Amino acid sequence: MSEDRLKLMEFKSELLNLSFSSIEDERDLKEFINMLKKCLVQHFNIKKCDILFVENDTLKQYKSAISILEQREIPQMVEARASIPQSLKELFDYRDFTDMVLLREGERVFGLLLCQSSPTWKKFSESEVFCEFVDNISKFLRAFIHNLEVRTNEKKFKKLYSMTDLFHSTMDIDIILENVITTIQENYSEFEVELILSNDQEQKTSLKIKQFDYLKERAATVEAFVSGKITIEKSEELNSCILNAPIKGRQAIYGIFQVKAPIQYVFSQKEKEYIAMLTHTAGNALENAKLYHQSHRLIGDLQLINETSHRLNSELDIVEMLTFLKKQLMKSFQPNELCFVFAEKECFQLANASTSLFKSVEGIFYIDFVAKHFEKSKDSLFIADFSRLISSDVKFKSMMAIPMIAGQKIIGFSIVLHEDAYFFSFDSFKLMQSLIHHSSLAISNNILRHKLQEMVDHDHLTKLYARSYLDKFVNQSLTNDESGMFLLLDIDDFKQINDSFGHQVGDQVLIQIGEKLIEEVGKKGICARWGGEELSIYVPNISKSEAYHLSKKIVSQIPKITVPKVTVSAGLITWHKQNRPEYQQLFLQADKALYVAKNSGKNKVCIYEDVRALRP
Repeated sequence: MSEDRLKLMEFKSELLNLSFSSIEDERDLKEFINMLKKCLVQHFNIKKCDILFVENDTLKQYKSAISILEQREIPQMVEARASIPQSLKELFDYRDFTDMVLLREGERVFGLLLCQSSPTWKKFSESEVFCEFVDNISKFLRAFIHNLEVRTNEKKFKKLYSMTDLFHSTMDIDIILENVITTIQENYSEFEVELILSNDQEQKTSLKIKQFDYLKERAATVEAFVSGKITIEKSEELNSCILNAPIKGRQAIYGIFQVKAPIQYVFSQKEKEYIAMLTHTAGNALENAKLYHQSHRLIGDLQLINETSHRLNSELDIVEMLTFLKKQLMKSFQPNELCFVFAEKECFQLANASTSLFKSVEGIFYIDFVAKHFEKSKDSLFIADFSRLISSDVKFKSMMAIPMIAGQKIIGFSIVLHEDAYFFSFDSFKLMQSLIHHSSLAISNNILRHKLQEMVDHDHLTKLYARSYLDKFVNQSLTNDESGMFLLLDIDDFKQINDSFGHQVGDQVLIQIGEKLIEEVGKKGICARWGGEELSIYVPNISKSEAYHLSKKIVSQIPKITVPKVTVSAGLITWHKQNRPEYQQLFLQADKALYVAKNSGKNKVCIYEDVRALRP
């Protein structure tokens, strides 16, 4: 047996020993290759050697991937060995290496054996057994690599199966996201992994998750989100190879899984297929969970809308309606600030149910912005980041503004604000639109009913309360209050004013006197038009002396504020709880006191007490 054949047999024996090595992952393959390299060094007295693998037109070491050398640049060798190309020496710093051997599987080159030549190596490489030697190394390496691929795929797909089983047993979106990102981190522990969710995805996990922003994301990331296909980008400024995998369900794309590897790394086709399967599984699971939660939310939303509509259409005044609606909006959307604004005589009036912010200059800024929008359009406003819209920093970045429309006319609007950008989801926006839409008719009807009641309760000319309202007010006071006064006034010689100056001037006199009565009485009581030129005042919880002082003051002031000048006569009746008069008795006694004032010189107040006139 020749020396070369003997050396081959010894080497094959070493390979057989190495074949018992257990390979579970790339760390074991690295150890196997190191042992193989030591074996080559010992048998052929070479100082250095290395093994590269060809994968997807790239050269790959057991510890990294380089995507520079293309397949066509690997020489078509006639001899069993050849010199190493200069480009390869420079790429891997193989300046001291001299020889290169192609490792084949059939006709396909799957690897390169590179070494620094020695006399022993040179002699052996020129022998007739060298091709058999190369074939043996090729077969052993392919067997180990295949074994590694099988085990790696087995682990990956076991994990994928386990995840799929978990996804079918949970509707918790956070658990789904955590498991997917953890799985990718386990497979690519040396790389940076990030989850980018579209803006309408709510999440509370502690993992590194950010919101998808079309204006800030890289072009390749946006392309993956829009196209639904994996994109890979080489970023020089980040010194990274970035893979973007869309999280895609049957109905939509919900985000992007982003893996950042070193810029020289090359993702294999199998890696891309596995990541695609993983994200597709996650997308379907996320979609199912979202649909489940959405169905429950829709049921809750319908219950909320039904409850709100039912309550607002019950017998509530406008203050109670807005207070209830505020409670519903705060509960459903959790804004920092909220307001209701109503159109009033070509301007907007803030409702008391609004939060305090909108009574400040800062709040008025938001109201003015929304009011200008609704002057031009009836479309609702949904603003995710207000600071970006106005190109300046503001405290409250998220905004929803919904118009209240009745009869094709905007009667007002509601605004909710939050400090965080992208706080309100689109589902929240649609729900608020529905709530305000269903509330608008009830609020509009309430406002119209209030205005109608105002017309019924007030005299059209003087804006004083009408006789019917006065009757209800006095009746209630006689039952509930401690004391009160009723003053009945009559304009002296009013017929002469109408005959001399006309009824229009007479109407102006009535208006002037009405304004004076409201000014003097204020919120202490009410002023009413009794009928014709007769006016009245009722003040609850007032003493007899205070009542007389107020009556006397009013009578004395009337000639000073009327044009043409007129005087009034007045009859006053006061009462106390110890001697509550009957409703009709109160008016009758005041009328008798007025009669005495008229027939005893006019321009005076008479108190009903033993039907005795008192001069001022």
